[in-house]
Amino acid sequence: MNRRIKTILISLVMLPLAVLAQTNHQLEVGKNLDIFNALYSNLDLFYVDTLNPKQTMTSAIDGMLRSLDPYTEYYPEEETKNLKMMLTGKYAGIGALVKYHTRLKHVVIDEPYEGMPAAEVGLKKGDIILSIDDSVMTDKQVSYVSSHLRGDAGTTFVLKVKRPSTGKEMKFKITRRNIKLPELPYWGMRPDSIGYINLNQFTEGCAKNVRRAFVELKQQGAKGLIFDLRGNGGGSEMEAVDIVNIWVPQEQTVVENRGKVRQANRVYKTRLEPVDTVMPIVVLVNGETASASEITSGALQDLDRAIILGTRTYGKGLVQVPLDLPYNANVKITTSHYYIPSGRCIQAVNYKRNGKERIVDSLTNVFYTRGGREVRDGGGIKPDLELKNDTMPNIAYYLSAGGLDSTEVLFDYVVDYLDHHPTIVPAKEFHLTDADWQEFRQRVIDSGFSYDPVSQKQFDELVKTAKFEGYYEEAKEAFDALQKKLKHDVASDLDKHRETIQQILELDIISAYYFQSGSIEASLYRDKQLKEAERLLKSPEEYRKILEPRQKK
Repeated sequence: MNRRIKTILISLVMLPLAVLAQTNHQLEVGKNLDIFNALYSNLDLFYVDTLNPKQTMTSAIDGMLRSLDPYTEYYPEEETKNLKMMLTGKYAGIGALVKYHTRLKHVVIDEPYEGMPAAEVGLKKGDIILSIDDSVMTDKQVSYVSSHLRGDAGTTFVLKVKRPSTGKEMKFKITRRNIKLPELPYWGMRPDSIGYINLNQFTEGCAKNVRRAFVELKQQGAKGLIFDLRGNGGGSEMEAVDIVNIWVPQEQTVVENRGKVRQANRVYKTRLEPVDTVMPIVVLVNGETASASEITSGALQDLDRAIILGTRTYGKGLVQVPLDLPYNANVKITTSHYYIPSGRCIQAVNYKRNGKERIVDSLTNVFYTRGGREVRDGGGIKPDLELKNDTMPNIAYYLSAGGLDSTEVLFDYVVDYLDHHPTIVPAKEFHLTDADWQEFRQRVIDSGFSYDPVSQKQFDELVKTAKFEGYYEEAKEAFDALQKKLKHDVASDLDKHRETIQQILELDIISAYYFQSGSIEASLYRDKQLKEAERLLKSPEEYRKILEPRQKK
């Protein structure tokens, strides 16, 4: 009885304190809003130049949001289409990837999408965009050109390009239409009755497409599945739940949202009949697997329904909700953390007012899968089997990454190759000949291509440190010998890393003929992580041993 009386007394004391804290918070909010309004009014009245209200206010809003997390974003009216595209994967345009060509100082067509207006009218990789209707596109950035290529579905415009192979200027009349980026760029059967599905985004309706692809793979005889979420940055939380539902029974909790306000709290459970609850599954992940991808892979891990293979995922355990603002503006606000079936949140970074703090492994907590396997929160999803893919050599990165190579020698070689080869063999059979490689190698050398080797940068830092600490002169002979060995030699670096660079070339060429699906199909034949997944699916005992139940500590 005494304990109950004490509890009631404590509650009576704490309730007014909570109300007082909330009242003080509201007073602080009101006071600072008054200060902000007064400040802007005085700036607008007295500042030496006339203020642009929209620009000034947007800067103030962006500054405020920068003190939070990078996922809480403001979208003024003219940018709400970007938010809609992110949520749905849809936009109205021509359906092509464009890039800025550093040497030509023009935006060019990089990759027309299969079955889209750009491909249908005959635009090709390398076409130089000169004008869109009456707007000249010389010296314009990608964002500017893209905004002019997009518009309302059904509107028509004239695109003027220059084709490098002929030097001729060409005009195309194109009608914009709704474009939905393919969330399933490739799926199909692998050897030994193993199905493969590549999902690159969680947009509206993707779960139905994954379910349909999986059913067809089963009909083709699939006895095991590789579900590839590498590079998938996420999207819709509900789609993630429905995808897990393909392999997990009804009424299973997949994810729970917990926020500050009651409206942000929600539990998502599977709601449909599953397709298959026993087929062995390996999910491929990497450091770019994030958000809804982590809900999917994490839930399948926590429920002991799949083996996760690859490298640790990104670690985004936050949920955003879009909200309407006056004058057709929008804001995407982080409203909650999400928790997967074991009860863990895998958020890797703690965002504070004065910066961000990455959660170290030693501060993470232990949770358990349904079968008793140990897993941890914080820092993303740790794979059951960690396996890194081969790293890209620095020279290959500089040749292939947009904007790093001012000569654009790799891009231009591919454009010329397309011009001289109207067709190629099927994607999985295509390889460049030795003569093709030698031609490309010589082009790179003749172009004046150069890059910054990482080893040289680290050597320069070591020299600075040695001079600062006073032992450089004593070791100068050793430093000179080491520098000679680190000498930058493009020709020898090309020979040393031929296999990787040639694969990049081949995949770029294949994508021009067989689009993204062909490029992915061809890349799988040299994919170390995929081969390990296939080996695991062909080893039932090893697969079961990884997932076997263990006694919780």
